[in-house]
Amino acid sequence: MSNFTVIYDACVLYPAPLRDLLIRLARTRRFRARWTADIHNEWIEAVLKNRPDLKREQLERTVDLMEKAVPGSQVTGYESLIDGLELPDPDDRHVLAAAIRCGAAAVITTNLKDFPKEQLDKYETLAIHPDDFIMDLADLEPQLLEIIAKQQRANLTNPPIGAQEFADNLEHIGLPQVAAFLGGRIDLI
Repeated sequence: MSNFTVIYDACVLYPAPLRDLLIRLARTRRFRARWTADIHNEWIEAVLKNRPDLKREQLERTVDLMEKAVPGSQVTGYESLIDGLELPDPDDRHVLAAAIRCGAAAVITTNLKDFPKEQLDKYETLAIHPDDFIMDLADLEPQLLEIIAKQQRANLTNPPIGAQEFADNLEHIGLPQVAAFLGGRIDLI
């Protein structure tokens, strides 16, 4: 397993397709993905707010599956660091605290403005958009993303989804570079 550790912020776990892609990538062990119970609670609350058709039990089952898929991902013991941290949104301090606690090199987040470089530099960590993070992995090993995308798409059976629609959906959730990369390899996914 790589020593490169990242924290997934709640915002990247909220959209199911992105969560699925990031978990699948974490399972390759090219990096170590981490999160906390607080991060899980944050994305679950957001989903329940916007999807009243879903039940907490369903989302807690998703958390259990994530924990089984990426063993050792749970960060604990970071709470005492929270009050000493400064970020534009105080509600994001727990994410940075967890990153510090586990020595994460990066926070994977769509909310880059909430994790300013000058604050993160103090702790030798970065905020990286998931589109950039995934493309960094693809730059190192293009076949990896092709294989993961093909597996993810193959598991979408109700209803089945075509390769171009799969790529278009990734663009729709904020991954334009990933969508373009996969769009150029439609016959492989």
